[in-house]
Amino acid sequence: MILCNGEALIDMVPVENSATRCLSPLAGGAIFNTAIALGRLGVPTGYLSGLSTDLFGVQLEQTLCKSNVDASFTIRSDRPTTLAFVKLSNGHAEYTFYDENTAGRMITPADLPDIPASVQAMYFGGISLCSEPAASTYLALCEQYALRKVTMIDPNVRPGFVSDRAAYIARINRMIALADIVKVSDEDLDWLIPGDQPILDKLAALKAIGPSIAILTQGAKGPTALIAQGQTVRVPVPQVTVKDTVGAGDTFNAGVLAKLHKLGLLEKSKIAQISASDATEALALGVAVSAVTVSREGANPPWASELESEATPS
Repeated sequence: MILCNGEALIDMVPVENSATRCLSPLAGGAIFNTAIALGRLGVPTGYLSGLSTDLFGVQLEQTLCKSNVDASFTIRSDRPTTLAFVKLSNGHAEYTFYDENTAGRMITPADLPDIPASVQAMYFGGISLCSEPAASTYLALCEQYALRKVTMIDPNVRPGFVSDRAAYIARINRMIALADIVKVSDEDLDWLIPGDQPILDKLAALKAIGPSIAILTQGAKGPTALIAQGQTVRVPVPQVTVKDTVGAGDTFNAGVLAKLHKLGLLEKSKIAQISASDATEALALGVAVSAVTVSREGANPPWASELESEATPS
């Protein structure tokens, strides 16, 4: 099982029709989206976060179950669900978050369940790593299990959510040092490592902190990975009509993890020595599933059957 650890929230997405402009409440959150995508790809997946008992929390739980994600790791409370109001500009999403005293943000280390041996890999990231007490809680969870389980980190930086830059970067670097895989966008990397040096030099600096695989996504330029023995792997992206980018990176991460699971590589020693061909396959599935997600509205990752039908010649 892959256990996804981090925020679930409701994306309030603008919807326009001939009569009025309104907001549609859609299940979302970076880590939640990755869990949903993994479940739909047929990977045994669990989800750990604080989840509200309010109507939005019920919506989130139902969405997990419908996508075959195990919600038994969630920590329930009557605190409210985090809301994210989405502004779309030419398909690109910008967010305003309402997260004070929410079910997801207020979890503490004392709330955490035991993680069973059936969990092979753990995935962390998103806004859950920005605000206390959740940020320190996920750090504690990572520190407890990262030496035994394959760990992936995607900071998915939201600068507006970071109140203490130095503390945030220190926390992220501690987690990256424990991780086997780190994935960043070019925007993330430029924020984490300011300066004019080439982007791949920045990626190499991030990899030098500790992970075996460092992945950079650059939108239409495609992803690049630095792996063992100094090898560099690149994968192109297909041309698609982009509806919006909501959940694109989250779905990409799911594709990478799903392929590593299928290849039997979710063991620390195997990840440390991953071959260029296996890394290429992992990036390629990440690209394929994210291409489907951006081609339709909202964070709506594909099911495995959709990918299979597209791959079948007519």
